[in-house]
Amino acid sequence: MAYIRQLKAEHPSARHHCSAFIAGTPGDGQQWGFSDDGEPSGTAGKPMLAQLQGSGLGEVCAVVVRYSGGIKLGTGGLVKAYGGGVADALKQLQSREKIPQRTFSLQCDYGTLKTIEYLLAQYSGVIEERLYTETITLRCSIDARCYNAFCQQLLQASDGQLQPQK
Repeated sequence: MAYIRQLKAEHPSARHHCSAFIAGTPGDGQQWGFSDDGEPSGTAGKPMLAQLQGSGLGEVCAVVVRYSGGIKLGTGGLVKAYGGGVADALKQLQSREKIPQRTFSLQCDYGTLKTIEYLLAQYSGVIEERLYTETITLRCSIDARCYNAFCQQLLQASDGQLQPQK
C-alpha cells in the first residue's frame, strides 16, 4: 500500500491509480486484492489481477496510473487497456524466486567450525554473524525447506552435541 501511496504522490494530477496485488505465494487465493480507484466497477483492478494470477507470480503488485482526456474507452476498452497494460509490463518483468529463510544460532567450539561451514554449504546456508570468545557463536540462515534435514545432519555429524537455537 505504501507503494501505491508513493505513486499517488508522484502523479497527483492523474485521475486514477488502479492497482492489483498478490501478497502471498502464487497459489494462495487468500492474499490478493485490487482497486478500480473510481473507474467503473470491474473495469480496472479485476482485469489487472487476472493478469497477475495468470502469470504464476507471487509477491507482486501492479499499478496503472491513468490521466483522463482524449478518447472515451467505454467499459470494454477500459478492461482491455488495464489488463493489456499489466500483460505488457509482465512480459518485461525480470523476476526471481523468493526462498523463505530460517535464521538460527549455533554455539560450537573451534574444532567444530569447519564441520558446520561444510554442512551449511551443502544446504546453501550462510553464516551471517560470528562471535569469537571461548566458544564460537554463529548466526546462520538457510532455506527453510531444508532446515530439518540440515538439523539432522548436524546432529549426526556432532554426535548429538550441536543443536540450532532460535
